[in-house]
Amino acid sequence: MSDDDGGAGEQQQQLSDGQKREIAVWFLSRAPAGEIHYVAKDVRALLGDDAVYEAAAAEAYPEYNKAQLVSLGLPDRSGDIIITSYGELDKNNYLDPRTGQVATVDHIKQTCTNLRPATDEELPSAYTEEFRSAIDVELSKYVSEAYPKGVCAVYCTKGKDVEGPGADFCLAVVISAARRSPQNFCNGSWRSIWTLEFSDEFQYVDIKGKIQVGAHYFEEGNVQLDTIVDRKDSTVLQSPEDTALSVTNIIRHQESEYFSSLEESYLNLSDATFKDLRRKLPVTRTLFPWQNTKALSLTRDLAKELALGK
Repeated sequence: MSDDDGGAGEQQQQLSDGQKREIAVWFLSRAPAGEIHYVAKDVRALLGDDAVYEAAAAEAYPEYNKAQLVSLGLPDRSGDIIITSYGELDKNNYLDPRTGQVATVDHIKQTCTNLRPATDEELPSAYTEEFRSAIDVELSKYVSEAYPKGVCAVYCTKGKDVEGPGADFCLAVVISAARRSPQNFCNGSWRSIWTLEFSDEFQYVDIKGKIQVGAHYFEEGNVQLDTIVDRKDSTVLQSPEDTALSVTNIIRHQESEYFSSLEESYLNLSDATFKDLRRKLPVTRTLFPWQNTKALSLTRDLAKELALGK
């Protein structure tokens, strides 16, 4: 190959700033739970271009925070806010429905920088809020028992203006729990979202859930778990307090059942799963003679053809 051909090949392999940014966003947005800062440090070093990195970080961090349901402490220490699309008012402002406040978020630093009271337009009506707050109270009890470092929130996603019986409305339950122990080379998260559709005509609540569990173990290796499961259920529409209790019990049952299935699968991991990953013997039912490969005709033929051993 001539020097000109080599130069042309190098030019073809050169990535534009836009392509570098897209690759950086891909790596940042797919970082395991609680590890985006570690990935960002390496990505920045590999890029060697602060402008490209900052553009990638500005795009990736908000999406990562929402996907991971990252929770941040409020500046007035009144609680935590979950970064989720259900509470997103704009790119940097998120509603905390429990305290009725709006937090301004620095996505890259993962901190809340400001806090203000929510406006009437940003909050649900008194009728919808009655159901929302009742579910929030019962859900908080469950999450505090089930997830030592878990947080939860209940959002109104449809029917903010409903003033009383006779119309439908929707709520979304968000649960986020994380265990981070990088010093022990492991991190994990539990994320679940439950959508509640309140039907006034049929007097029932349709419940749909998505549970996502992620785990990363990286001591002298790289083992990851990322699993998603969907769940469905329903309950009768009753008073706010009775509906809240019924909805929370359903969520508790569904999540406990899934957690038990995960535990059971790990108990059988070494006895069943790992054994299924490979054969003990090849299809010939005999062990491969690694200590004497010259016994194979293919080896003899190759040795003869290449004049080996002469």
